[in-house]
Amino acid sequence: MKKVNVVAVGKLKEKFFVEAAEEYKKRLSRFCKIEETELSEKSSLKEEAESILPLCKGYVIALAVEGKESSSEEFAQKLQRLFDAGREVTFVIGSSCGLHESVKARADELCSFSKMTFPHRLMRVFLYEQVYRAFTIMTGSPYHK
Repeated sequence: MKKVNVVAVGKLKEKFFVEAAEEYKKRLSRFCKIEETELSEKSSLKEEAESILPLCKGYVIALAVEGKESSSEEFAQKLQRLFDAGREVTFVIGSSCGLHESVKARADELCSFSKMTFPHRLMRVFLYEQVYRAFTIMTGSPYHK
């Protein structure tokens, strides 16, 4: 079974973010095994990196504003290639201050969803939705129009 890990700094507190993330995780469960690790924010990005780095398994995609933007179709194609190669994928979402350079250096890829700035808690919902969309593209589901 395909494996997707999400390592996220910061706790989802708002009920609407929690419910949205849980809904997409439920939808994803028919396509892959998804594991989420929520880490608490630390006093520095370096301290956060010390918690993040041991959790980076397989192909690591760190979400970062300076990362590469792609379409949903391109994102799906990338994930398809990784899964076809038997790789597990780990996505890393940093705190509101971003990610330490050591995490970016460890990542196989930096991914940006937009040049705009979004709250990191909302990014978790965006990520789950885009991963779900990628699976629907891969399987030919009508969800992606």
